[in-house]
Formats: sequence, C-alpha cells, structure tokens
Amino acid sequence: MKITKMAKANEIKREWVVLDAKDKTFGRLITEVATLLRGKHKPCYTPHVDCGDFVVVINAGKAKFSGMKLDDKEYFTHSGYFGSTKSKTLREMLEKHPEKLYKLAVRGMLPKTKLGRAIIKKLKVYNSETHPHSAQVSKQG
Repeated sequence: MKITKMAKANEIKREWVVLDAKDKTFGRLITEVATLLRGKHKPCYTPHVDCGDFVVVINAGKAKFSGMKLDDKEYFTHSGYFGSTKSKTLREMLEKHPEKLYKLAVRGMLPKTKLGRAIIKKLKVYNSETHPHSAQVSKQG
C-alpha cells in the first residue's frame, strides 16, 4: 500500500537561489520567483507547509518590459481618507522602488493567508549586483 508523504516544517531543507534580472522579461522572472518561494519545484511540495527556498534577485531595475507598459501601467495607493488616491506609473516604480515592485508582483501569486505572508519574507530584492547574502548562496539561477 502506497502512502502519500506529507512534508513537515522542521524537515524542509531550504536553499538560497540567486536570480539575475538583467535583460529578463519581468513577468516570466516573477513566475519563476513565485514557484521557487512556494516550493512547487520540489518533490516534497505540500500545499499547507512552507517548502520553498530563499530567493535573492539582483539587478532588479534592469528587467525588460514589453509594449507600452512602462508608461501605461499604473499602481494605486489609498490611505483610507477621501480623495487620497495616488498613482505611480511602472517607470516611476522601477526607478524609485524596484524592491516594492517585485514584492507587489510576487505577492499576487502567493496565498492570501499567514502562509503567504511568511513566504514573501524569504524574497530579497536588490537593485545592484552586490547583496549581503553571499555567504548563504548555494545556487545561481
């Protein structure tokens, strides 16, 4: 009789993966990041357990976008007060806060639960080549 093995949180072996965003399409890179964070690439994947790896994205501001997205796509914020809606274009977000842009995009692909909030903490995004996690890094993507 075969029994499906469910992964436990203390049995998960996490790795550090570095992804270079330079000249890669933004959307395809984000889906790869979400898959690695969630742990769906591992044979021991269990939906209710955080099985994923740590992901470090470098050169975040150098990703490619197709079409007119840089000028047409807008991100909105609202403080809760009347008339406080503010918007920024994708180009502004990419120049000023690329880390925030990546976290917003990945968060949309993760579960909207405590598990999703724990998973997003394993994403590290840097706008340059250097990052402080060089001692942990084991795989280059």
